[in-house]
Amino acid sequence: MKKFWNWVRNADESRTLYLNGTIAEESWFADDVTPAMFKAELMAGEGDITLWINSPGGDCVAASQIYTMLMEYKGAITVKIDGIAASAASVIAMAGTTVLMAPTALMMVHNPLTVAIGDSEEMKKAVAMLDEVKESIINAYEIKTGLSRAKLSHLMDAETWMSANKAVELGFADDLLYAEEKNAAPEPESFAFSRRAVTNSLLSRLSEKNEKKQSVEPLYQRLNLLKF
Repeated sequence: MKKFWNWVRNADESRTLYLNGTIAEESWFADDVTPAMFKAELMAGEGDITLWINSPGGDCVAASQIYTMLMEYKGAITVKIDGIAASAASVIAMAGTTVLMAPTALMMVHNPLTVAIGDSEEMKKAVAMLDEVKESIINAYEIKTGLSRAKLSHLMDAETWMSANKAVELGFADDLLYAEEKNAAPEPESFAFSRRAVTNSLLSRLSEKNEKKQSVEPLYQRLNLLKF
């Protein structure tokens, strides 16, 4: 088993937990070994924990168990995202007492994915299962952000990538790392990248191009001067 986490005990008896890479190369579903190992290491110490996250996501069951274990932990948990907290990793981040992001970090939320094989009835079951998994993920986002379930569902549908500032604005994070060092510098503009928004914008432009192309003089059409 390849562990995706690593513990470091600090001089002041606090601990630092690093989550790097894919969360669980194998599913934690019906697996008593890996979750039990993570829990044993979590409960092997006391006091506050600093959790560094740099992960593209992974198994939603593993993320759910880690999220729950961290929520149940008695000490404060400061989550620090230095690279990316995407997909399942963003769920784990929601367990932080405080969530901080590096100015250059990203967070991404999207709908759960699966692979299904079978007839139409099996496909329907897969769709129903994914809908329920999505609702369970929204629970974690809702508790942290306070956003409506409809808003969170829309963000997931669009596969939304958030800069640190946007994550703070929407409530997924509490502040930026090194914010105290910025002094009175102007706030950088926040952004959230939506794959669907970009696609819709492209389709809109294509439609405008097509309308213009239909209205131009035949000479320009023959000369093929309109290109995209």
